[in-house]
Amino acid sequence: MSPVAAAPLFVLSLTVTLLAARLFARRLDHLGVRYGFPEALIGLLTALAADGPEISSALYALIRGAHDVSIGVLVGSNAFNLAAMIGISGLLAGCVRVARGALVVEGSIGVAITLLAAAVLLGWLGAASAALIAVVLLVPYLLIVLGGLRSMAGRSETIARLASSLSQRPVGGRGESRSNPTHHLLALIVLDVGLIIAGSAGMVQTALSLGDSWQVSRAALGVLVLAPLTSIPNAMTGVRLGLASRSAALVGETFNSNTINLGGGVIAPALFTGLAALTATAKLELAWLLGMTVATVALLARRGGMRRPGASLLILLYVGFVAVELSSH
Repeated sequence: MSPVAAAPLFVLSLTVTLLAARLFARRLDHLGVRYGFPEALIGLLTALAADGPEISSALYALIRGAHDVSIGVLVGSNAFNLAAMIGISGLLAGCVRVARGALVVEGSIGVAITLLAAAVLLGWLGAASAALIAVVLLVPYLLIVLGGLRSMAGRSETIARLASSLSQRPVGGRGESRSNPTHHLLALIVLDVGLIIAGSAGMVQTALSLGDSWQVSRAALGVLVLAPLTSIPNAMTGVRLGLASRSAALVGETFNSNTINLGGGVIAPALFTGLAALTATAKLELAWLLGMTVATVALLARRGGMRRPGASLLILLYVGFVAVELSSH
């Protein structure tokens, strides 16, 4: 495909993908608020929605055999999410504060899944073992978020505290989107998913064509172009939650989004296909992402939450991540 044809198709595919993901995330959020879902569950649902462009693009690139693009999108978008969602929210809102119990759960799972994905990519752990460990970690979390362990709360003080910290509900807004019946929202959500998948496929296809024509490395294409562009819906949703002082949903969406990326884009595909060996730069970026994830948890754990200096540090860490990729070209 010539650059003259590929460039406008890329812009069109990107626009369709981002608009559909934005609408998808908003509709799920409206449903969650309407029915009084806990913020942790709303964060999980909005992560599934806003994560659509990232995971769809990565999986399509993997199917096309562009493994370096796929890994670049996943690792790059996870680093971008931490800086754009939590970092920028902290700068604009002044503070991101979440209950200690919720942070321990969300942060621990985020760090653990990042470690598991890194071990799979580096060949240190088999995909089946990583998937089993991930299931062991995620099932209790999902049960707590969905209320499945509520009956055990009286018998376990620890579970009771975790369930309480993850059961914070949004204040107000219960009547939001009442003008749109639930079945209409669900039908529109299905349409959004289809548009996200189609747009992501078109975006990756045209990006690969443009990258080859302009001699841009596929690793840089994934990390520096597709990763931040496909993460825009996550960033917009995260900042909206941060400005609304819904830090629990913000933190939950961020870590859940990154978990979905690495679980669905690395660990699950590795069960069925081999993954290409990482370059030295990719290994460094993976280590950098792990460091950013740990730093995010540490900054949020500070008394009073993450304030503007911590948010600025998180954004600077992402700038360093980008510098690592640029320095390799």
